[in-house]
Amino acid sequence: MSYKFSIVIALAPERKIEVLDSLKSTGYDPKKYEIIVETGKNPSENRNKGIQKAKGEIIAFIDDDAIVDKNILKNAEEFFNNHKEIDVVGGPQLTPQNDGFFAKATGHALSSFFGAYTMRNRYKTGELNLDADEDSLTSANFFVRRKVFKRIKGFDPLLFPGEDPELITRMKQNGIKVAFSPSLIIYHRRRSDYYLFCKQIFRYGQVRVLKERINKKKIGIVFLIPPLFTIYFLLVIPLGLIHKIFLFPLALYTLIAIIFSLSISLRKNILYFPILPFIFLSIHLSYGLGILYSMLKK
Repeated sequence: MSYKFSIVIALAPERKIEVLDSLKSTGYDPKKYEIIVETGKNPSENRNKGIQKAKGEIIAFIDDDAIVDKNILKNAEEFFNNHKEIDVVGGPQLTPQNDGFFAKATGHALSSFFGAYTMRNRYKTGELNLDADEDSLTSANFFVRRKVFKRIKGFDPLLFPGEDPELITRMKQNGIKVAFSPSLIIYHRRRSDYYLFCKQIFRYGQVRVLKERINKKKIGIVFLIPPLFTIYFLLVIPLGLIHKIFLFPLALYTLIAIIFSLSISLRKNILYFPILPFIFLSIHLSYGLGILYSMLKK
């Protein structure tokens, strides 16, 4: 039996599949899609097993802890019908309204220019982009025509996280057209406490080095700024004792963090203001430390 969609869900052994309830509530014809759940420690291997089993024309990768918008499958079908030239499309992963205070604060930080630069596109609705890349897409919300995997291999099992930007980059290198559609919405829970959040960002930085090596690319200047800033931050006190001029970058960083924090807080919730500067700093230091660790470890 053939389907329009094969929905592949990679599940860690200790987790529950939260996404099923919202998938069943989409109103989309259940005869037009199948759900494939693959359980194991390695999400890339799980997804690759799902790809091998999929019978659908389009393979949808959705994270197990996501909540999908009720129109996501209908909108995905319409997108592929309207854009025959596109083989891959993804959408934003927004922060759920019922997430906790800290989780929502980190979601706002990640969706801001200062928090995640161009990667912020993953965490906000944005605009239609028919020439998208890893800045906008993640495997949490990812639709691929099944025929693509006859041209290229699936997810790299060496990577997690970071398996999705590596695959997207490899797709682009092979001439596969990738798009971002704001109509394909999921709600994805953020880390609930400070330690787990910093650990997640650290791992993003850690795998960035390996990802670029696999794609045979040099690390761009944008990704080198966090580790350079981290080195400066660790040395700022002795540098400041040498000359006060070395304190200027930290003062400028603090001012920018306060401006962005105030802007977000006035639009969302003024109670975010005291913690957002600290969250911004934690994002940049955690990512920078991850890259430094990976570079030193090789």
